[in-house]
Amino acid sequence: MELFTIKEVSKKLKINPTDTYKLIKSGHISALKLGSLKVSSCELDRFIVDSIGKDYSVLNDVKQLEF
Repeated sequence: MELFTIKEVSKKLKINPTDTYKLIKSGHISALKLGSLKVSSCELDRFIVDSIGKDYSVLNDVKQLEF
């Protein structure tokens, strides 16, 4: 298992760090604090798998994507 900084998580998700902090604050991603916030690789993998097919445009109202 590896720990990623917010900047690294943001780069992997291709979003800005502010949005990464919002995902953590809203409870979609779990983080730990060791000096600064970190996200484990298994938590990042879990989030990505669980997020497939979902729309995170409104974090407090995540919906299934409709095509």
